[in-house]
Order: sequence, then C-alpha cells, then structure tokens
Amino acid sequence: MLDHDMIEQLRGVYAQLDSKISLRVRKSSHEAQAELVEMLRALASSSEKIEFQELDEISDAPMFTIARNDRETGIAFRGVPGGHEFTSLVLSILYADGKGKRPDEGIQNRIRNLKSPVRLSTYISLSCENCPEVIQALNLMATIHPDFRHEMVDGAVAPGEIEKLGIQGVPAVIKDGKLVHSGKIQLIDLLAKLESEFGTTQTGPTEEHLGHFDVVVIGGGPAGASAAIYSARKGLTTAIIAERFGGQLQETKGIENMISIPYTEGVKLAAELSQHVSKYPVKLFEHRRVKSISQNAIKRIQLESGETMDAGTVIVATGAKWRELGIPGEKEHIGLGVAFCAHCDGPFYKDRRVVVVGGGNSGVEAAIDLSSIASEVTLIEYNDHLKADGVLVEKLKALSNAKIILNAKTTRVVGDGKKVSGIEYQSRLNDEIHQIETDGVFVQIGLLPNSQFLKGIVDLTPYGEIKVDHKGRTSLPGIYAAGDVTTVPFKQIVVAMGDGAKVALAAFEDRLHAVS
Repeated sequence: MLDHDMIEQLRGVYAQLDSKISLRVRKSSHEAQAELVEMLRALASSSEKIEFQELDEISDAPMFTIARNDRETGIAFRGVPGGHEFTSLVLSILYADGKGKRPDEGIQNRIRNLKSPVRLSTYISLSCENCPEVIQALNLMATIHPDFRHEMVDGAVAPGEIEKLGIQGVPAVIKDGKLVHSGKIQLIDLLAKLESEFGTTQTGPTEEHLGHFDVVVIGGGPAGASAAIYSARKGLTTAIIAERFGGQLQETKGIENMISIPYTEGVKLAAELSQHVSKYPVKLFEHRRVKSISQNAIKRIQLESGETMDAGTVIVATGAKWRELGIPGEKEHIGLGVAFCAHCDGPFYKDRRVVVVGGGNSGVEAAIDLSSIASEVTLIEYNDHLKADGVLVEKLKALSNAKIILNAKTTRVVGDGKKVSGIEYQSRLNDEIHQIETDGVFVQIGLLPNSQFLKGIVDLTPYGEIKVDHKGRTSLPGIYAAGDVTTVPFKQIVVAMGDGAKVALAAFEDRLHAVS
C-alpha cells in the first residue's frame, strides 16, 4: 500500500520522534483487516521509534489506537485511514509525540480546561475533503487534554451506526449518540462548541494583553500573508491574527492561474505562505477571531477570547466565507440533509433526489458532480439565467437526470429536524409557492465578506464589502483593508497577494508622512 518513495518521505517526517509510538491493532475478521495491517506495518517500518502491535482484543471492524511510551494517547481509528485521512494518521503520530504544528499556550489552556471526561466519535467518508481538518483538530486535543478520547470512524465499516444515528453528512461529531456537530468547522469554532457541550473549568474570559505592534494584520490568507511580509520587511513590529492560516486556500483544490506557477494546490500554497512568513519576525496568533476594534489613534483590538492587543496600524484581510441561505429550516438541518460540499456529502445521496441552490460556477459544478451519484438533481437559481460559464451550463443541460428552475426564490427547507424531505421556493414570475420533494439540499450561493466586526466602524457596502480607496485606506484613519473582503474587483489569489503588498506599502508611506 505504501510504496518505497512514500516510506522514504515518512522517514524524514519521523526522524524527529523522541518517544516510542505504538500502533495497537485489534484482531478482526473484517475484509479490510489485512489492508489495515499492511498499512500500519509499512508505516512502522519508516522509523525505529514506531512499532506495530497486534492485540488479543477483538473488533467487528478494523481498529487501532496510538500509544506513547506504552500509554494510550486517546487517539483511535476505526476503519482504514486511507485517502484524505492518511494525512490525519501521519500527523496523529507526530501529535502523540508532542510534535507537529500546535496552537499557542493560550489555546492549549482552553483545551485543557474542558471538563472531563471528553468522549467523542467522528464519522467520516474517505472521499470527504473537510473531514481531515476535524479529525486532526480532535486528535490534537486528545494529546493536550489529560482525559480526552477521540475515535475516527469510517462510515463504510459502520453502516448500521450511520443509519441508527441518522447521519446524512460528514464529518459528524458524536457524543453519547447525539450529534454535536456536522460539516466543515475550524478549530476555533470546534473548541467553542466543545466548551458549550462539556463545560469549562475556566472561570471567565482570558484577559491577557498580547502586546503592542506597529502593524496588526487580521487574516492569514494570501492578502494577509503578503501584507505581513511587506510590513515586516519595512522593519515594523508585525502580528497576524487568523482563524486559520491560509484562509480560503485551505479549501481550494487545483490552482492554475498563479503567474509563473502552472499548477499548485491550495493546501500546498498555504504551507508555502506560512513558511515564507516564518522567515520574518511576524508574531502569529492563530485560532482567534476579532470582536471589535477601537476608533482611537492607537487601535485596541478585542478578541472573542477576551485577549487584547494594540496596534498603530490595522490591515484587515479577512476574506470571505460560504454564504448560507438564511431561511427557515436551513440551520436545523445542517448535516441532516443540508450540505455545502458536494464532494464530501454527495456519496450519502446515491440513487436519491437532491437539490442544488445557486446557478454560478460552484452550483453548476456541484449539480454536475451530483448527477453521477443521485437519481435526480434539481438546480434552483434566483435569476432568469445561470451565471456559470457557458461550457458548464451546456454540460448540465445535457444531463438526462438534471432539471433547472429559474426565477425561483428559495424560501424554506422542509424537514422534521431529523432529515430533509423537501424545499420550498417562490416563483418570481407569479409569486406562486412551490415545493419539491428532495432528500438533500446543497447550498452554493457564493461568498460573504468576513467584515461583521467592522460594522459601524468603517464604511461597508450593502453586501458587507469594506469600502477602500486606491491605496486600501478605509473610512477610518489607521485601518486599511485588502483582498476579497474589500470592494477591490476580481476575487483572485494573485490579486489578493498584490493587494496585500500594495496596502502594506501604502500604510508604511502614510506612517512616514505622519511622522514627518
């Protein structure tokens, strides 16, 4: 399963291991057991610090745990973690040894303060692109918290559990048979959910002051990374506040329009940006979200965690996130029939009916992908035409099991709180209300600027974009903005990078003029 080149790469990754790591496999008669054993034996061969152990315990499905120096870490895998989850396995071994990228002490303390015991299972699909982030976050927490147990479960080896739990979307995080979370989520929001679910021993918000900086960049995507590098190169003390470094890049697959780079992928580019930023004395505060910014000459930045920092200049580069419909029934059925990722959740709708809302490129592409899985795909578009590229529209129209409804305002997701049964829309031609029976609704209606914390502080468009001048200045002196969160046209990676650099230079120029 693991070829020679892969094992050689793993030798380099695991050269830093200090502890003995044991991969403890239970016996099983499951047909995938041999595949799991082969994978783990090969993995163990990549380092003298890793050992393969076969236990006498019996499991219905292939299953193993990870131990450090003969003590369980709280990390377990049920199923064969191949596909997208192989990276989760590789990183979990590093986490078990206290290695890998770990959050700073402030975030680690929040994890340790979760009330014990924490017991979670996360059901995944090996084709899911959003699942590894959740698996990796929870496995990391298990190595930080002293009484935290987390099991990854491949839904393919536990179909009965999937049906009993009513899971219709992944990743699905389960506590005591109850759905805690379904779908894509970042560590910052996942931790907040766990604090709400389990409680915390922390008596109040952290009130730590994180320091004073010449420049604080809010956002860790292409625009934010570029702005931070250019600011640091000018000799300014610089910090980045980010929910997750890389931003939307972490969700981007193939990138073919980065000038001088014929092809790369979002995760790879995000890692390269992180490495580039690390070459400069830039302080990174990750897994944090800004609550407010003062309007004084020296800006006091208040974080949702309760932490604060001060900045002479603030550059906002927070990008955008997937937009929700905001209609009755949507939130109640997220993970129970409402989804945002056709690649991740499409397999749950094999030979079933689905609806895609949104006629742009992402919506039409999702409908085309789902047509090969679902029995019937209906695409609903608000406007009188599809906005997607012509070649995609023609491909969708040629599908025998696809239907397009135009001039339709989606008004309600129909369901019983356990599963979706339909979707309601209003015709914009005659105001008539229609209902479509469906098993799943995939929302693909574009992006929403991440600017909510600036409402009432700087001027925003009705769509939430930050209004900026040609140098990225906002309506409040000392606050600048760059990239997709602004009114700058063309939401492209290369544009965002250039915009971040431009704004950092403009802010430095204004700083010099203010001093003189």
